[in-house]
Amino acid sequence: MPEAALAMTEPSTVNLTCFEIKDQLYAIEVEYVREIVRILEITPLPNAPSLIEGVIDLRGTVIPVMDLARVLNRGKGSTGAHARIIVLEVDGLALGVWVDAATDVMTLDANRLEDIPDLATQAGYDAVRHVVRRPDEAPIMILSVDQLVECVYRSALPAVGEAE
Repeated sequence: MPEAALAMTEPSTVNLTCFEIKDQLYAIEVEYVREIVRILEITPLPNAPSLIEGVIDLRGTVIPVMDLARVLNRGKGSTGAHARIIVLEVDGLALGVWVDAATDVMTLDANRLEDIPDLATQAGYDAVRHVVRRPDEAPIMILSVDQLVECVYRSALPAVGEAE
C-alpha cells in the first residue's frame, strides 16, 4: 500500500480514559474500556495469580480485579471515595483494574503520542506504551493493555527454582 494511502487510514485522534494512581496520571485507550464502576467488594480468589486481588460480581458477571498500583510497583491502591474499577475487555476477556480515581476522557491528536525512551524498552520495561507531554505538568503515561494482561499471566507462573 502506498504511504499516502496508509497515512489516510491511520486515525488522526486518539481517545484516552485517564485515571490516577498515587497522584500520577495514567491513561488507557477508550476502545478497551467497557465501563467504570465505583469500588465494589473484592472477594479473594483462592490460588489466583498473585496480581489478581480477587473477583467482583458485576450485575451477574464475575470479573477478576487487579490493583493497578501494585502492578506498577506503586504500593497499594486507594479505597477512598474516588476509587474506581475500570472494566476492560481484551480479546473477549473481561478484567477489572482498580485505580485511585478516574479523572476524565481525553481526545488528542495522535501525533502527540510519543514513544517511551529507548533505555526503558531495552531494559524490558513494557507497561507504558506511549507518553503524552504536557506543558508545566507531569506527562501522562499511556499503558499497554496487552502488557497488563501479560503481567497477570506471568504472575501465575511458578518462580524460578520453585517446585512445580
